[in-house]
Amino acid sequence: MQSVSHLLMIKPSHFGFNVETAANNYFQQNIPGNHQQKALKEFEAFVTLLQKNNILVTVINDNNDTITPDAIFPNNWISFDEEHGIFLYPMFALNRRLERDKSILETLKKNFSNQKITDLSYFENENRFLEGTGSMVLDRINKIAYASLSPRTNKEVLDEFCRLITYTPCPFTSVDSTGKIIYHTNVMMCVADKYVVICLESIKNSVELNTIKKTIEHTSKEIIELTLQQINCFAGNMLQVKNKDGMIYLLMSTTAYQSLTTIQLEKLEKYNPILHANINTIETIGGGSVRCMLAEIV
Repeated sequence: MQSVSHLLMIKPSHFGFNVETAANNYFQQNIPGNHQQKALKEFEAFVTLLQKNNILVTVINDNNDTITPDAIFPNNWISFDEEHGIFLYPMFALNRRLERDKSILETLKKNFSNQKITDLSYFENENRFLEGTGSMVLDRINKIAYASLSPRTNKEVLDEFCRLITYTPCPFTSVDSTGKIIYHTNVMMCVADKYVVICLESIKNSVELNTIKKTIEHTSKEIIELTLQQINCFAGNMLQVKNKDGMIYLLMSTTAYQSLTTIQLEKLEKYNPILHANINTIETIGGGSVRCMLAEIV
């Protein structure tokens, strides 16, 4: 199934502006102050929203002894696959590599049936990276891994992941409204069961653009386009999930929701209701949004 019914979230202990990731995450804003408590309130309100809608969430506390300002975004260092087990990923920033905490991993293994671990972090020794389902947006039904190449998303590591999991890689390049390389694919793209939300105007190479369109069309999913201005509002950072009763929802931030047009919302709500959370501090300081906060336990 494309949409999972179990989510992992990491409760932050040291949320803040990450200098190391700001090198290529242009969404981050270095606003002075201690943002931990505001981020924590937003995190807890988001968890409550999910639980009120009967969505299963496993919340694990970040390690208080380790300074990991981006721990709230676990989908970059870990992913789960029912058949192939747990994957660990090579991370661009040195302080983000600390998020692969052994105690957290042991807790996760107890709650996941397939405990096999495939550790791709050795690519860090070669300065090659693939930051999980930030770098890749997966079409699980058709076994396709879409990936916008960047300093954090290496084609050779993508190919190795796809070889291990028997997916077809679909690499391309995309840029933001200022012409800078988009660092993570889930900034500009979301794959759901029957549709794909994507900012096609961010893909400037005509051959790659044509390939992406044809690939999506071949999967019979509707293309719902975003603008460059909307991805600046985290509109690409969405995730479709199921609750315990099999009800499907689309998750996004309030910032993203408010950026969408009436026509776009109608297209999306034709397939599933939308749940949105106000995570303004997390988005502004951390440079990530709702989808980044969720690791899918398949």
